[in-house]
Amino acid sequence: MIETLPLPAPSLRPATTRRGLLTGSAALVMASASGLHPAMAQLVIDLRRGTFQPMPIAIADFGGEGDMGPRVAAIVTSNLKRSGYFVPLPRERHAERTPPFDGIPNFEAWKTSGAQGLVVGRVMRDGARLRSEFRLWDIATGQQLAGQQYFTDPNNMRRVAHIISDAVYTKITGVGGFFDTRIVFVDESGPKENRRKRLAIMDQDGANVRYLTTGDVSVVTPRYSPVSQDVAYMAQRLGEQPRVHVLNIETGSRQVVGNFPDMTSSPRFSPNGQNIVLSLQQGGNSNLYAMNLGSRTTTRLTDTTAIDTSASYAPDGTQIIFESDRGGSQQLYLMGAGGGAAKRLSFGQGSYSQPAWSPKGDLIAFTKRGGSGFAIGVMRTDGSGERLLTEGFHNESPTWAPNGQYLMFFRDPGGQSGGKLYMVDITGRVEQPVPTPAFASDPAWSPLLTEARS
Repeated sequence: MIETLPLPAPSLRPATTRRGLLTGSAALVMASASGLHPAMAQLVIDLRRGTFQPMPIAIADFGGEGDMGPRVAAIVTSNLKRSGYFVPLPRERHAERTPPFDGIPNFEAWKTSGAQGLVVGRVMRDGARLRSEFRLWDIATGQQLAGQQYFTDPNNMRRVAHIISDAVYTKITGVGGFFDTRIVFVDESGPKENRRKRLAIMDQDGANVRYLTTGDVSVVTPRYSPVSQDVAYMAQRLGEQPRVHVLNIETGSRQVVGNFPDMTSSPRFSPNGQNIVLSLQQGGNSNLYAMNLGSRTTTRLTDTTAIDTSASYAPDGTQIIFESDRGGSQQLYLMGAGGGAAKRLSFGQGSYSQPAWSPKGDLIAFTKRGGSGFAIGVMRTDGSGERLLTEGFHNESPTWAPNGQYLMFFRDPGGQSGGKLYMVDITGRVEQPVPTPAFASDPAWSPLLTEARS
């Protein structure tokens, strides 16, 4: 548990020194001269235009006890840099080595550094708990835009750093955070012809890797529940039919979904986490079924001689997007969550697969195969506005960050090499590798840990 409390800005009066008074007054005078009310925040990255410039920002070494403060500051710096929307200033360009935490920074000096925002903080023990604090300052106006205190177990130090990163990111961009999340993925090792595939989990930045399966059963296509620490995936033991399983990450308990006579694959949770939609192979075709995890009742959603698979719910749970070759090639189709008539959405050149509905509800991500290889793209929910974000020899398995601003996928260069994870934002301007201990595929992004219920 992480307790969060607001942290008011330090008062400009009384000043502890004449210099402090002059510095604080200068910030207020400057804001008034520019026509800005001191309370008006000017520190904004407008991502709606898609033509943003990354913002220069300074993250000072956090104070406190031992090396905890600098370690938290380093994680915050790395997170903001990896987002692609910020350019953290090198330490040698900082105007103050240790800006005051309970006082007012020297804004006149910081203006010459080129930074627009300043993050200060401290980390210390408070009895058996860890107390972490931060402030976000707008250098131009001299205003504190955000300030929080966090109380938690010392083992949660990295999580607190991610939560601070989310607070800064959200305040400046207006978009929800994504740093306090995990990634479940398939860890791959061994020769290409006989890969050992284990289910693994890590923080979104590649830290804290641990393995959820042993590798004696091959696993693919993990999918995170939107509301809990449950993961659905397909597992196959040598000589047995592939089955969909659900694993609870916290308890380690697992169960097979349904008692189907044939292969089940491509699971996906409903938005409330109570149902799973999956594909059941019967002969040369497959159809979609929904199962209620509580009652174990099953509903057949499609009834065709085609291959219907890879379904994804709309965030409100009323519709499902899926892939089907019913028209002769893999394309994307839309239908009600209870089944019924389906409407084709994709009409571009090539084939479309692996649709994933954005948590914001505005876009559908997909994998597109064409003459130049595999691309990851997005389209609106009516099929219009198709945009390819990244292309390559082999890109697959897009999964959304909980804020709907980024996608993670895997890229396989071919040959004896293997897949690696990458993330790309919806503008296509930001693309970053995601570190993993070995080859990796099939990423699945968790909800924010502060919102997921176990």
